[in-house]
Amino acid sequence: MFRPMRRHRQALSHEACEAVLRRGTSGVLALAGDDGYPYAVPLSYVYHNGKLYFHCAKAGHKLDAIARSPKASFCVIDQDQVAPLEYTTYFRSVIAFGAVRVLEDEGERRASIEQLAVRYAPQDSSQHRQQAIQAEWNALCMLEMEVHHLSGKQAKELAPPQGE
Repeated sequence: MFRPMRRHRQALSHEACEAVLRRGTSGVLALAGDDGYPYAVPLSYVYHNGKLYFHCAKAGHKLDAIARSPKASFCVIDQDQVAPLEYTTYFRSVIAFGAVRVLEDEGERRASIEQLAVRYAPQDSSQHRQQAIQAEWNALCMLEMEVHHLSGKQAKELAPPQGE
């Protein structure tokens, strides 16, 4: 169902892909948008227990696209160092493929927003975090992307030499 990587020597292991997702702070969610146009939107996220979580408003292009088709991809760029004299970049990125759903259960919503809040404000107190969540709770929509396939690639200059 998912294509094998053409340049397999540059492929990241599943563990390396997950490490990129845990390190990253933003990525681009791609969905089937209006009138057959792709819709790609940059988002903050958290990767937890093999799933990606995002927050959004309770209405909009993103939710309309998900209602049309839950299939999605999410791309995170871990490194993109331009090497101008070589006319290339030393890159590392991951694409997660899967299905997105709106979290309707209050417990799932609460758990996912808390994961996201801890991810972006790890030093915040539990009390302040709860106050901040509660202030936005009624307007908050949480999305979960179940990852079906991970694919990661890095520049050949970053790949280990063959034989290792």
